[in-house]
Amino acid sequence: MPDFSPGDPEYQDELESVRAKTGLTESVQVGVADVGGSPAVLIIGDFDFLAGSVGRITCQMVIATLDRAIAESLPVFASPTSGGIRMQEGTRAFLLMADVANAVTRLRAAGLLLAVWLRHPTTGGVMATWGSLGTVTFGEPGALAGFLGPRVYEMLEGQPFPPGVQQTDNLADHGVIDGVLPLVDVRRVVSRLVSATRPATREVAVVAKTRELPATSGASDAEAVRPAWDNVVATRDPARPGCRELIAANMTEVVTLSGTGEGQLSPAIALKIGRWQGRSVTVIAQDRVAQADGALIGPAALKTARRGLRIAAELNLPLVTIVDTPGAELSVEAEEGGLAGQIARCLAELMAVPVPTVSVLVGMGCGAGAIALLPADTVVAAELSWVSPLPLEGASVIRHRTPDRAAEMAEQQRVTAGFMAADGFVDVLVAEESAATGSAQSGRLVEEIGDAVATALTDLTNLDQSDRELRRRRRYSGGLV
Repeated sequence: MPDFSPGDPEYQDELESVRAKTGLTESVQVGVADVGGSPAVLIIGDFDFLAGSVGRITCQMVIATLDRAIAESLPVFASPTSGGIRMQEGTRAFLLMADVANAVTRLRAAGLLLAVWLRHPTTGGVMATWGSLGTVTFGEPGALAGFLGPRVYEMLEGQPFPPGVQQTDNLADHGVIDGVLPLVDVRRVVSRLVSATRPATREVAVVAKTRELPATSGASDAEAVRPAWDNVVATRDPARPGCRELIAANMTEVVTLSGTGEGQLSPAIALKIGRWQGRSVTVIAQDRVAQADGALIGPAALKTARRGLRIAAELNLPLVTIVDTPGAELSVEAEEGGLAGQIARCLAELMAVPVPTVSVLVGMGCGAGAIALLPADTVVAAELSWVSPLPLEGASVIRHRTPDRAAEMAEQQRVTAGFMAADGFVDVLVAEESAATGSAQSGRLVEEIGDAVATALTDLTNLDQSDRELRRRRRYSGGLV
């Protein structure tokens, strides 16, 4: 066994003094507490104990606590504050950070939540391990959180670190963490996360207002007479409801995640954990309002969506995707950022995700930006929605050297949800009375879509996983499976 004794008499005296002063034995405290009505493991740093520095015993405490959480299938709430590795112990403590990182990996591989709330300050090896490996990560407002402490940076570089860069508010703005939370809100948000990811909750369907909505085997009567181009025009109306209205009408106990967790952020994708009419879900939604404001589906948006896919798979949460996009970003930056590759990876991972999946086609479904989130076990579509390989004006240019035949291309390509239902790609077609977008009609639309999603989630949860995956493959195989 390694020798974890202090060794250095001066360090021994320092430890005894700080233990007497703080009443603590180490720079972290661990235990189990009731969080939102369920037990959860806590790992709480204390800056008063040698500036929250992490020694060998501290590392062993964190590792043992995470392994205990795995053994008892408990979620973990971690709230670090630390100046990093304890310099009095040096390399022997530093190298143990490898197993701290591995212990977090084991926890998440076991399907357990790690919710992190960074406190002021969190730097060094702690920020570079369990401070940055959470399923969901928030920070105390205005807290210092970063790899290198500002005093060390100034000494090494000869100039102070630019102000504000390492503050949690800035990290949230750049997609490094999910947001900032004042202390008063931490219990509420963590309780929601624990509740939504608790296995017992996931297994119970609470769909009180669901009505029977039959799957559509062909185009509706209205579809037979309405020109496809009318659908395109209707869904381009800025007043048409989108993911914001769907989420507000159908989800409760919502926790919003933000960005990739790796330094990229795009408001074009909304990523949520919460309950859809009572059932715990992960939601990945294309936000039409953000896209209208210029935040299009680019590499950062797709990486955010892929993060949502990983979280759904890790926590075994049913997945709801909401498709509503005028098309992916067309720019030099998007190409250099690997847009095509991100679409491909998102699409491949969505097809392979092992949880029940429901996609909602609520409006525009233009190009590969749409298909990246469209394939699912069950596809619910608003009647006026549509999907096309390209903007229809672009398709017209390719075929006819003019954008003026876009309406003709819409018919030829069978872009509407009604045609998709007839072709076997849409399961539930939610009727819309007309192309008008009145508030009453919009309210009915989001309610009926919400009900259809809730029904689909219940039905899919009762299916064997292998049956779900086979059905998913068959739909998109063109008859090869």
